[in-house]
Amino acid sequence: MPVAIITGASKGLGRALAEALAARGWDLVLDARTAEVLKETAAALAGHGTRVTALPGDVTDPAHRSELVAAAWKLGGVDLLVNNASALGAEPLARLEGLPLDGLRRALEVNVVAALGLVKEALPLLRASETGTVITVSSDAAAEAYETWGGYGASKAALDHLAAVLGEEEPRLRVWAVDPGDMATDLYAAAVPDDGDPRPEPASVVPAFLRLLDERPASGRYGAPSLLEGR
Repeated sequence: MPVAIITGASKGLGRALAEALAARGWDLVLDARTAEVLKETAAALAGHGTRVTALPGDVTDPAHRSELVAAAWKLGGVDLLVNNASALGAEPLARLEGLPLDGLRRALEVNVVAALGLVKEALPLLRASETGTVITVSSDAAAEAYETWGGYGASKAALDHLAAVLGEEEPRLRVWAVDPGDMATDLYAAAVPDDGDPRPEPASVVPAFLRLLDERPASGRYGAPSLLEGR
């Protein structure tokens, strides 16, 4: 069975994608910071009959990243790496004049440095896979200027560029930066707690990710809404 590492997998988009892959028979290595929630998620996904390894920890910890890749190796390798774990930099979001620099550093460390660190750790196994794939979860804030989203958007823009360069440097892999669009997630609720407008559930965008895995287009940046519309 193919093996995927998914970070930030205890809830939201990470869990929804893990659920879909488990239903397809993928073996999974899941990461999240909250151990109890991650344990519950892993137990639910194991009901599909696949092997699920849940490793709580912080992706900014190099030892934890090594542990994730070692667990995947025990399951057979790494066919897919999903860098989904994210940090906002400030909760709620703040204008740049009020953005704590330590918060910006945290966003860059989680969203960019740790993501690249995990790719570097997993790269030998990704190269050994016939379908080695890296997905980095992006945001429209990486490409558009929205008030208060400067720190988070800057980190996602940096992640997009790293993904683009990785796609050039590793032509045998597929490297996709995917903007999932608006979703009802805890991350968004923490970012803009006063926004009560309804948003799609994360599971509604998972078919876009599955389409990429099924069709395996060229490395690049993709938007889930366009993929769902068939464009």
